[in-house]
Amino acid sequence: MVLTTEQDNPRKPEFPIDPIFTNRWSPRALSGEEITKDELMSLFEAARWAPSSYNNQPWKFVYSMKGDSYWDEFFDLMVDANKSWAKNAGALVLVISRKNFHHNDKPSKTHTFDTGASWQNLALQASISGLVSHGMEGFDYDKAREILELSDQYEIHAMIAIGKPGDKESLSEETRKMESPNGRKSVSEISFNGRLKE
Repeated sequence: MVLTTEQDNPRKPEFPIDPIFTNRWSPRALSGEEITKDELMSLFEAARWAPSSYNNQPWKFVYSMKGDSYWDEFFDLMVDANKSWAKNAGALVLVISRKNFHHNDKPSKTHTFDTGASWQNLALQASISGLVSHGMEGFDYDKAREILELSDQYEIHAMIAIGKPGDKESLSEETRKMESPNGRKSVSEISFNGRLKE
């Protein structure tokens, strides 16, 4: 289910924000329908406009669309729990970043930070477009590096399942228990004046 109205959305912000942020969540229920290349490219278009240090844009998205020659290879990277629902995705995407700056090849301390911003753009655009985008770490990072033939200058961060929303009843009983928008820590738990307080 994609949240589209206040009535659908149990999340309540503590301070005024645009609903775009509380409407985005990470369902696992996917319909199994294919998505078009244009739908996928629209998400990457949003991702490319993220901010980055020196405008370096270290992010890379390597994808497979359902039915293409890479699908089985990408699908087999996932742990069984993720395979059980991600089999209905329309695309699988590996999120990668280049560790060094392009302009001087020196290490970038913010390549992961910047890539996270890019993924957030993608996730928000997916939500706006009525698509599911679910990021995960439950896959074989070493095997992914091997099949993509990545050098050490790249870091793999996550895999994303993207697709059209499906019926919650298609999920296993255990997975259905997790299929609802979750809450967040309070603002006072994540923001601190002057010093971090645990």
